[in-house]
Amino acid sequence: MTLEQFYAEWNNASPHILVHTSGSTGKPKPIKAEKMRMLASARQTCDFLSLHPGDTALLCMPLDYIAGKMVVVRSIERGLRLLSVPPSNHPLRDILPHPSADGEACSPPSITFAAMVPSQVFCSLSDPEEKALFSQIRHVIIGGGAISPELSSMLRDMPNNIWSTYGMTETLSHIALRRVNGREASEWYEPFPSVRVSLCHDAMLSGRKGLLVIDAPAICDSPLLTNDICELHSDGHRFRVLGRKDNVICSGGIKLQIEEIEKALSRKLPFPFCITKRHDAKFGEIAVLLAAIGDDVEAQEKAKASCASAFLSLPRYSVPKDIVFCCAIPLTATGKIDRAACAELCSHGGL
Repeated sequence: MTLEQFYAEWNNASPHILVHTSGSTGKPKPIKAEKMRMLASARQTCDFLSLHPGDTALLCMPLDYIAGKMVVVRSIERGLRLLSVPPSNHPLRDILPHPSADGEACSPPSITFAAMVPSQVFCSLSDPEEKALFSQIRHVIIGGGAISPELSSMLRDMPNNIWSTYGMTETLSHIALRRVNGREASEWYEPFPSVRVSLCHDAMLSGRKGLLVIDAPAICDSPLLTNDICELHSDGHRFRVLGRKDNVICSGGIKLQIEEIEKALSRKLPFPFCITKRHDAKFGEIAVLLAAIGDDVEAQEKAKASCASAFLSLPRYSVPKDIVFCCAIPLTATGKIDRAACAELCSHGGL
């Protein structure tokens, strides 16, 4: 979707905009988002970050998903100047200062607010010129995937305000933020003032763990039960995310469903395998194929060739970024794949 197409849809007579969920709680599905509720969500973010008319917002994410759409809605709601660049892992490259006709370098635009995914931030910080421009953005919010320890370390001493977001398509972008850098850095998300959170305790969970329930009346018609296992702070307001109940890999802002990748590969690979995930500095998480081949080098090479052929049938973002070999796929007592054991095995290199 182009910016012009979004504006046309926003300004038509319908009170709704069609958006698609990312698939973090199942298969992606279309939902109708009310424009008035999108404006309410935008207002919460702008108020929280003290954004004012005339401030500049950077649009560097696709308009096919809620994150990109909401950057535009915030500019509409608050009268922000919108600076749009093509989505890429180097969103700041196109706006770096370039020499003018007389040889003098033009000053880069002053950006007040930007929303990025972890891979965009990682790549921007890996380039000295882009890092310098990144550090001048007053507020950067990061969503769409986990912030790795490496990326967190890279951000720790940045001079600007950097936030991790919590939210989903159903909540029309984020409903809570936490500081990633500076003295106010915290692992606890702070919901917006109109948002209330609670825990739904599951028999599978113990102690103070529970599935997060979001009550955001300005955004959602009714409380929303998430698949995130969280802990509620003693203040009853803030929360931190401990993990996910479902099998989703958040890689570079793209959410990958483990079972869907396995199903697509199941008839193409002639050996036992499963899809698991591993922490990655750039993407937050990556998909990894765990193959029960053993330590036979010749067999491993044949397996790699089979994988290369099978991966051609997958969408580009779903292709596993690594192959790890083991002697057997870990199973639970009931014969199901032991997902936690697979991830642990993968993180230690297999076998």
